[in-house]
Amino acid sequence: MSNSVFIATSLDGFIADKQGSIDLLHMIPNPDGDDMGYEAFVERIDAMVMGRNTLDMVLSFGVDWPYTKPVFVLSNTLTSVPEGYEDKIFLLKGDIKDVVEHINGLGFKRLYIDGGVTIQQFMQSDMIDELILTTIPVVLGGGSRLFGDLNAAVNFKLMNSEVLLDTIVQNQFVRAR
Repeated sequence: MSNSVFIATSLDGFIADKQGSIDLLHMIPNPDGDDMGYEAFVERIDAMVMGRNTLDMVLSFGVDWPYTKPVFVLSNTLTSVPEGYEDKIFLLKGDIKDVVEHINGLGFKRLYIDGGVTIQQFMQSDMIDELILTTIPVVLGGGSRLFGDLNAAVNFKLMNSEVLLDTIVQNQFVRAR
């Protein structure tokens, strides 16, 4: 069982700007459409776990549903899945450890954790096993932080570091236990 994060941040650690925009993802020209390892990452996960805000953002893109794996959405307020997504989105609420135990019990052992608040909750519960952080060379000066306050330090070990598109750095870390 493992919980992994694959996400981009600004140099100052923000995943969205002050207006909630994720335009930083498109700041660097990518004429060949390099997915920066995303497809290979998704191949090795069983399901996604995201929060309500991330779901709302994905639905706002106005594109076909981008995920081929089941998506578990954590929400204390959402009472039903948006129409047309009943076989793709599964709503859960409650304690993170109980939620993961439930998902694992369904046979999904390798989880992709996405969304700022959700990642922070998993970090606070020391339930992140792998971080793949793609750093976009921009300083946003504010916005949605990737990491929040922790009760104790959480140590990781660098497994790989790669320069992509001659300007973006992607680091892969695993939890040092």
